[in-house]
Amino acid sequence: MTRAGGHVVLDWDPADLESVRAACETAREQFSLLRAEIGRVIVGQQQVVDETLVALFAGGHVLLEGVPGLGKTLLVRTIAQALDLDFARIQFTPDVMPADVTGTTIVVEHEVTRKREIVFRPGPIFHQLVLADEINRATPKSQSALLEAMQERTVTSGGETRSLPDPFFVLATQNPIEQEGTYPLPEAQLDRFLFKVEVPGVARDDLNEILSRTTGNQQPEANQRLDGGFLLAARRLMRDAVVAPHVQDYAIRLILATLPEHPDFPEPLRRHIRMGASPRGAQALIMAAKVLAVADGRFAASIEDIRRVAPAALRHRLGLTFEAGTDGVRGSDVVRALLREVPVDTPAFQPESVPASEDAA
Repeated sequence: MTRAGGHVVLDWDPADLESVRAACETAREQFSLLRAEIGRVIVGQQQVVDETLVALFAGGHVLLEGVPGLGKTLLVRTIAQALDLDFARIQFTPDVMPADVTGTTIVVEHEVTRKREIVFRPGPIFHQLVLADEINRATPKSQSALLEAMQERTVTSGGETRSLPDPFFVLATQNPIEQEGTYPLPEAQLDRFLFKVEVPGVARDDLNEILSRTTGNQQPEANQRLDGGFLLAARRLMRDAVVAPHVQDYAIRLILATLPEHPDFPEPLRRHIRMGASPRGAQALIMAAKVLAVADGRFAASIEDIRRVAPAALRHRLGLTFEAGTDGVRGSDVVRALLREVPVDTPAFQPESVPASEDAA
């Protein structure tokens, strides 16, 4: 680890095992410090913070779901401060148009020549960290303005494709679809979020601490801990983490078990799943498991890492049946049932048995 201009710089030589170990330790340490810094502002909600940070270090977008007033917007602002990322907020309402998100071309008069020319005025999507606040209160037409940006990291307008900054993240908040004035996000939009993080209500002790922190004259704010350069370097390092064949096979079997047409689809889930996860779901499992491993001080992802990230990575990628709604079954419930149904061990990856003579020796 070195410091340049007050920023932590992550560097390593892939051919040097010791430098890789040192880089992993630095990444683990900085990840912990970042969690602690965000915890100075966000009371409780540790799982929400952890899942959001795992998604960011994996390079993915996050959908935060919860009723109003639970601190979703505050969390995104705090992360932007702690990571020193260029930040913009889009407040989605039914009258928001796609051009309000991506930008538009306008006709202006040149200051010197006085000739009129067409100029592109970028929208708020051209920032490193974009808060798409209450995204499901916008119409589907405006929601679709994010599709290209989230997948390709580009925006096409006026026949020209423009690149977005790197790193680039969309952290969207949405209210439960049971609330008034909400539009369900289409499957294509949901699939572009690496994680869907459910924000629960606050506990009694946490609410007491929130009141103590926020009803006085001083409001807590996060200090900058890292920057976009470190985040990009950490992402490259974490993507090099090892995934053993049996671990990757477990992730594959989880995804295949969500497909009703697949032979390995668990029959008990047929009542609640009408559509399974796409290959993006498998990618999300592996990338997030790698981040979780390095954040825990390891350079190899485990099956337990896959199981820990599965709810956030898959709950929004499963198409549920009408019966699931009537039974009060949510995506998280189905993922938990999936983890129970899919065996961890598979004969293809069991270690070979040791001959009795060798075992005795």
